[in-house]
Amino acid sequence: MIEFLPKEVADGLARARLKAASKKIRLRVQSGEDMIPLVRLTDSHFAIERELAPRLRGLVDIYDGSRHLYQALVVATSFDGEAVVFEFKRNTATAKGPALDFVQEEDAPVALLPSH
Repeated sequence: MIEFLPKEVADGLARARLKAASKKIRLRVQSGEDMIPLVRLTDSHFAIERELAPRLRGLVDIYDGSRHLYQALVVATSFDGEAVVFEFKRNTATAKGPALDFVQEEDAPVALLPSH
């Protein structure tokens, strides 16, 4: 159906669809001080609106709201309609807690109670 529409109308629909998708998604990418909403996120890449896309290259952080999900090394690879696609060269999930670089005892206490 979209192939029968004038190019201007089809482009307007694509921009509106992209804007609606970015409003629903809480996913953001941070590069320096800039937080940019994502249009989509997959295992191999993410996409952001072409209008909002700075020349991202290098290390970025990906957030879901305020929760830090990944630290990734990215490079812009292609355009997908009104979006710019950035592929991961490296994508590392953030740790939920401190790194454990020692063996924990099975009978180790879970918590310490303060003494009054």
